[in-house]
Amino acid sequence: MSDNVTPLLEARGITKAYGNVAALTGVNFHLNSGEIVGLVGDNGAGKSTLVKTLCGAHQPTDGQILIDGEEVTFSSPKESRERGIEVVYQDLALANELSVAENIFLGREMKRSGVMGLLGAMDRKAMYASAIETLHSLAIEIKSVETRCGLMSGGQRQAVAVARAIMWGSKVLLLDEPTAALAVVESDKIAGLVTGVKEKGVGVILVSHNLPQVHELCDRVVVLLRGRVVTELHRGEYNIDDMVSWITGTALHKK
Repeated sequence: MSDNVTPLLEARGITKAYGNVAALTGVNFHLNSGEIVGLVGDNGAGKSTLVKTLCGAHQPTDGQILIDGEEVTFSSPKESRERGIEVVYQDLALANELSVAENIFLGREMKRSGVMGLLGAMDRKAMYASAIETLHSLAIEIKSVETRCGLMSGGQRQAVAVARAIMWGSKVLLLDEPTAALAVVESDKIAGLVTGVKEKGVGVILVSHNLPQVHELCDRVVVLLRGRVVTELHRGEYNIDDMVSWITGTALHKK
C-alpha cells in the first residue's frame, strides 16, 4: 500500500473469537478506489467471517475498521451501507415476487409528492426511470424493469443485485461467491460487470473459489489460512498453482 494513498476500506489487526476459538487472528486488509482484491482460502479459512465483520454483521473481538482513513464501528449491515459498503451474497437476497425496479428500491422506495406520498404511495414511474438509467450505465441488458426477478436467469438476477448495490452510491462492493451457481456464459457476464464497476472507481472485494476468474480479474489476492493472512499476491507475479499452494499451506513449508 502506498504511503500516499488512503484506502477506501482498511482492517487493522482484526480478530474475531467465538469463546476459545479464533475465527480470525490479527487480520490486516485494505482496498483502494478502483481496485479488485480477491479474498481466497479453503473452507473454514475465515473468508465469510471477515466479510461479515467488514459489513457489520459481526463485531470484531479486537482490531479496527477504517473508511477513508476514519475509524468506524458498525453495529449492523445497515450502518455499513450508510458508509458505502454494499454486500452481494450468493443467495442475492432478492424478492422473487417483486420486479427488477422494486428490488433495486427495496427498503428505499421513492414516494409520490404531496398527500399521496404522505399516505405511502410509491412513485413507480420515477423508480422505473431511475432503475433503467442505472442498468443502462452498467451495460446490463434486462428486457423490462417490470419483469419479476423470479422469472429471470441466475446471471440476470446477480446483475440486478450488483446494480442495486451500485445504485446506492457504494464505494465498496463486496461480492461473496457471485458466480458459484452460474453457467459459464453468465459467469463471464458478471466478470465483465465487475470490471465495469471498477472503472467507475468502486473498490471490489471478490470472495470466490473460482481461481481462474480470481486470477483474471483481481489486481491483488489476499490468502487466508486458518483465520490468518498468509500472503498477498500481486497481478503478474503469480499463477493459479501459486494460489493453490498458498491456500493449502504447502507454500509455507517451501524453502
